[in-house]
Amino acid sequence: MTTLQQQARALGDPTRHGIFRYIADSDRPADVAEMTAHFGLNHNAIRQHLAKLVDAGLVVEATAATRGRGRPRLEYTVDPAADGRWGVTSPYERLSVLLTEMTRNGESPVEAGARAGRRHQVEVSSAEHALAGITAAMAREGFDPTVRHRRERTEIVLRNCPFESAALTDPDTVCSLHLGIARGLAEGTPLVVEDLIRRDPRRANCLLRLRVDETVNSDASIV
Repeated sequence: MTTLQQQARALGDPTRHGIFRYIADSDRPADVAEMTAHFGLNHNAIRQHLAKLVDAGLVVEATAATRGRGRPRLEYTVDPAADGRWGVTSPYERLSVLLTEMTRNGESPVEAGARAGRRHQVEVSSAEHALAGITAAMAREGFDPTVRHRRERTEIVLRNCPFESAALTDPDTVCSLHLGIARGLAEGTPLVVEDLIRRDPRRANCLLRLRVDETVNSDASIV
C-alpha cells in the first residue's frame, strides 16, 4: 500500500509532476503518444515516469478498446484513490456539481446522470468494446468494477462505493444518478443499461444489468 510520502516523492520530479497534472486535467484518458508530443520527450522517458506514477498509486494504466487491427494502446487516468489529494477533484466534489446541476435544471437524478455520462460517451460500435469502455469509465470513478455474464444478460459488479456516506443518506438520488451515468455512457452503442440493483453501500457489490440491443449494428458479442 502506498503512502503519502511515496506519492510526494514520485511527484517531486518536475517532469513527473507535469505528466500527472496533464493526466489529471484531461477530460479523457491520456496515452503515451500524446504525452510524448506534449512534453517533447521520447517514449521510453514518458513510460518510465508513468511507471513510477502507477507504482505510487497516483495513476491507473489500462488497455484502450481496440478499433480494428493493430496493437492495443495503453491509456492513463488518475487513480481514484488519489482523488482529493494533490489538487485533484475528489468524487464528492464531482457529485456536488452533479447535484447542483440537477437542481438548477429541474432534472431527475437519472436525467442528470445521463447528461453527465454523455460527456464521456463510449464511441465504439461493438458490444464488446462498449462494455470495456463503460467498465473503464466506472473504474475511473472509483467503483472497482468487474464483469460477469449471466445467460441473456451481462452484469457489471461495482465492488466499491466511492459515495458510501451519501448513498446511505439518500440512496434514491445517488444510485439513480449513477444509473443515469451508465446509461449516458452506453448511448449510441449496442448496449442497453437496464437497471442498477442496489446493495448496502458499506458492502458495495451493486449490479449494473446490461443487454445487447439487436437492432444496433454490432460486430462482436459479449456473451
